[in-house]
Amino acid sequence: MDEEESLHKAIYEEVALFPYNANWPSMYEAERGRLLRLFPADFLAIEHFGSTAVPGLSAKPIIDILAGVDSISRADELMQPLCHAKYTTSTAFNASLVGRRWLMQWAEGRRTHHLHLVVYGGQEWKRRLAFRDILRANTELVEQYEQNKRLWAAEFKSDREGYTAAKSDFVREVLKRATT
Repeated sequence: MDEEESLHKAIYEEVALFPYNANWPSMYEAERGRLLRLFPADFLAIEHFGSTAVPGLSAKPIIDILAGVDSISRADELMQPLCHAKYTTSTAFNASLVGRRWLMQWAEGRRTHHLHLVVYGGQEWKRRLAFRDILRANTELVEQYEQNKRLWAAEFKSDREGYTAAKSDFVREVLKRATT
């Protein structure tokens, strides 16, 4: 499979959950280190978030990385250099996003990393890390989330955006309960 075929396959990859993999944190650390070497002054902080950052939780085997920048305009300036550093992105998809920019890495027809650029300390930064931290502290909630994710993965197997939207309602409800 050539690079173009691999990218196309990764873009249209079906939603599939895998059991928690104890290597996910080290995969994050390796990519975090690479990003800091390539862009030593550009990120105010870098965090592992998403399901691969929650011990014991099944997930799509994609390492979600949250990189804090000082402004969305700075995130926009980093898009092209990041694309030269083994990431790709979708201009159309990013145009639909508010408060963040998205890039992905892939290999052998599978997504491996999602990089989310957000304003450090801003609403997106706080929301994404709060949800991760709530899950890390509550095994009952992890079990409930996993059961729901399995249902959504079956329902939205060929619809990544539908799967993400289904998860978003759960995330909003968990964060709402945490703040009341």
